[in-house]
Amino acid sequence: MASLRDQLGGLVYSTEHGKTCPDCRAPIDECRCEDTSEQARLATLDGIVRIRRETNGRKGKGVTTISGIPLPHGELKTLAKTLKQRCGTGGAVKEGVIEIQGDHRETLRDALTSMGYQVKLAGG
Repeated sequence: MASLRDQLGGLVYSTEHGKTCPDCRAPIDECRCEDTSEQARLATLDGIVRIRRETNGRKGKGVTTISGIPLPHGELKTLAKTLKQRCGTGGAVKEGVIEIQGDHRETLRDALTSMGYQVKLAGG
């Protein structure tokens, strides 16, 4: 493990390249850290889309989360938009998980199975 000085130290800005990525130390325009993390996320998926209802940390409000969809981030956002329109509610995409406000598990299951995904209702 690197020392604290090595972790905190490092090039942040260069007059030659501008801002640099803290992870790979490449200029921001040439950084590929986001692409590799997206590829790693897609590689860990098993092909089953899981839909669950969560209330943890939301002050009792229920949110339907959809995880395991094997799509890149851009296509995931467009899919989330269509699902939110279908349910008539709001939501967001956070770290590869689609969150839709309210309990819409059955509606989302029907919509995703019609799109050709293998869907499982997870949780209670």
